[in-house]
Amino acid sequence: MEGRNLSLGSSNLAVFSFNTVVVGTGAAGYNAADRLHSLGQKDIAIVTEHVLAGTSRNTGSDKQTYYKLTLSGGDPDSVRDMADTLFSGEAVDGDVALCEAALSAQCFLHLVELGVPFPRNRWGEYIGYKTDHDPRRRATSVGPYTSRRMTECLQQSVQDKGIRVFDRMQVVRILGDKHKVYGLLCLDLNRPGDAENAFVLFNCKSVVYATGGPAGMYLDSVYPHGHYGASGLAFEAGATGRNLTEWQYGLASVKPRWNVSGTYMQALPRVFSTDTSGGDEKEFLQEYFKDKGSLLSNLFLKGYQWPFDVRKAAKGSSVIDLMVFRETSRGRKVYLDYRQNPFGEEINFEGLDPEAFAYLNRAGACFGTPLDRLRHMNAPALDFYRDKGVDLEQEPLQIALCAQHNNGGIGVDAWWQSNLEGFFAAGEAACTHGVYRPGGSALNAGQVGSLRAAQYITAHRQGSALDENVFISLAEEQVSEILALAARLQKGTGNVGEWWDRAAARMSRDGGPLRSGEGIRAALEQVQKDLAMFADNVRIGKNGSLSMALRLRDMLLCQEMYLTAMVDYLEQGGRSRGSALYLDPAGNSTPGGPLSAFLFSLDSGERGSLVQEVQRGNEGIWVTWRQVRPIPEDDSFFENVWRACRENGNVY
Repeated sequence: MEGRNLSLGSSNLAVFSFNTVVVGTGAAGYNAADRLHSLGQKDIAIVTEHVLAGTSRNTGSDKQTYYKLTLSGGDPDSVRDMADTLFSGEAVDGDVALCEAALSAQCFLHLVELGVPFPRNRWGEYIGYKTDHDPRRRATSVGPYTSRRMTECLQQSVQDKGIRVFDRMQVVRILGDKHKVYGLLCLDLNRPGDAENAFVLFNCKSVVYATGGPAGMYLDSVYPHGHYGASGLAFEAGATGRNLTEWQYGLASVKPRWNVSGTYMQALPRVFSTDTSGGDEKEFLQEYFKDKGSLLSNLFLKGYQWPFDVRKAAKGSSVIDLMVFRETSRGRKVYLDYRQNPFGEEINFEGLDPEAFAYLNRAGACFGTPLDRLRHMNAPALDFYRDKGVDLEQEPLQIALCAQHNNGGIGVDAWWQSNLEGFFAAGEAACTHGVYRPGGSALNAGQVGSLRAAQYITAHRQGSALDENVFISLAEEQVSEILALAARLQKGTGNVGEWWDRAAARMSRDGGPLRSGEGIRAALEQVQKDLAMFADNVRIGKNGSLSMALRLRDMLLCQEMYLTAMVDYLEQGGRSRGSALYLDPAGNSTPGGPLSAFLFSLDSGERGSLVQEVQRGNEGIWVTWRQVRPIPEDDSFFENVWRACRENGNVY
């Protein structure tokens, strides 16, 4: 539909109306649009900041995993078994887990039909392997770029259907009344420096929010440059945040940003640190592991125990994460070196733990340098860095302990609709995970969630958006607030970068993998001050980046919600779990040695049946806890289900 023009003060805004607007062009966003169109809802559009940006297209690992129901071999599996696995991750709603299990095969095969080349044997079985937190062999992969291939194939399908895409559109306000959503205010990034004509309104009956996780919150991050997320705006609109304390952190290279999981660690690289100028080089892991065999065995395990896990922080492979964190916290730089073996010595492979030796021996990799082993076991993993301008044959690879995935996010029901009527979230923006999740389950969740949202919208939310005059009258006050803020920011000398770096560094320090009550509370207090004085303190200058200033505002709104959740978690007696270690002077666990100061107490699962929910209202932020929804025990008698499908009564 062609837009009309609206004048508000000195600003001119284009207005477009659609039944549904999808936000984001990652795998979840494209799938939402593709499914909506296929199900018959063609009055749709996609808005995106950049078609080629985002996590789905620009991230991965040595072998990026997609998690699905077992589709090969004789190993027993079922929808209920997979749902039980997802549900066992703690703080997971059972109906959502059941949906992700039940629709996993359909969504996987849809990707196959679109051209994603998942491996299968000569008889047509889609083979699998075992990933982290996976009791079966449900994982599969097409290599380092699994999610990129998914996104490319879904994009082609959307293009073939002629679905309209508004590129270079940044959402800056979700328009609604705290109970339902009726539109979006966007900044047209094709009009830099033209604030009076750069805002665009979208009037719609439903929004599918597929903006990814709030990547911009952290300085130490493996999210690709150019991906920021926009969850703060959803929380501002009244969407409930769920499980916001639960992140996944892991070791990643800094330039480029990439997970150093799998064979990057199983190749047993040399790990060392330097001072800021590159001097004072030392293999610091020896300070903790006095036995070389133990050091190398834990380094190997870090490959497929890649996420930082507090259960392995006292005496397991996650000690390596803590040692890296300690070095970088001191201002030192940490590197992986594939040019020579640890300690500059030949490795005694038979001196490794049996698991590590058996794997390397079976892979035929008990020889040479880390580079030799990496090339032998996974040459594409070596090629990846060369393609990014880093030659591991010539230089070491700088790493850090980074934010990698948010297991929490916007709360959704079993149709991926939030507490706001008409506002759906899919992909990493939505919270469908808990404390733990199988590797690759996020890709499945994004496909299932976007399909469920599309099914519900086409069944229950047909029809046109609001009359444009009604929409404009409802949206005018909220739009005017952003226009006024934009005008105030265009003053003085630009300082957005300084504010951004300070806020992101604070979050990595106090709200990252290692947390203390004192640090979290201090960070929250500072974020609240920054928000209160935002319009007075932040400046973009006459021709500065209004886009980054409004992203900064979203980031601070998001940080306030997440830090509030962390403070409440501690006040409710929460302890270290998942990928978050809460420092506790009275703790009964410690890695010991040079990490003796890292005292903590492990959560025993006593809060695993509870979900924390955080919501922002006109009077501030409040936090509640509730029991997880159980896995439904539905009537599976065929005749009853068949009748329900025919009548479409309790299916959609």
